[in-house]
Amino acid sequence: MIVFDLACPAGHRFEGWFASSEDFSRQQQRALVTCPQCGSADVAKAPMAPAVPRKGNQRAEVPAPAQPMASGVMPPEAAAMLGKLAQLQAEVLRDSRWVGKDFAQQSREMHYGERETEVIHGQATLEQARDLLEEGVPVLPLPFPVAPPDELN
Repeated sequence: MIVFDLACPAGHRFEGWFASSEDFSRQQQRALVTCPQCGSADVAKAPMAPAVPRKGNQRAEVPAPAQPMASGVMPPEAAAMLGKLAQLQAEVLRDSRWVGKDFAQQSREMHYGERETEVIHGQATLEQARDLLEEGVPVLPLPFPVAPPDELN
């Protein structure tokens, strides 16, 4: 059993229990996962902290009251904004296809009409990204790192 924090576009957050990550994906594709507050089937995984139990011989650590930053403490508004940004990225990636290191090539091919247009995400070097932008290829860097699908647990 796996528990996901879920959210709808209206900002309602709730938990969902699934047999596996694939089970969640199948149910989501069939619009079986809905927000219990508003009924929206447009539901995405929300950012969540993993629950890692401590060993029996370890002392419990006192959690920090807020996220530390170089200039002090992160304001709660900034933390909330980063959470919403992560949620938006997750929603975009849900409807996107991972193309790995072929990102620059496939983006360019779609831009020039050499292949059917679709929403993709992948990896590009800084030089490749600059070249795409100079050519007028519409690309956007993601605000948070994305692990390739084969590296996810």
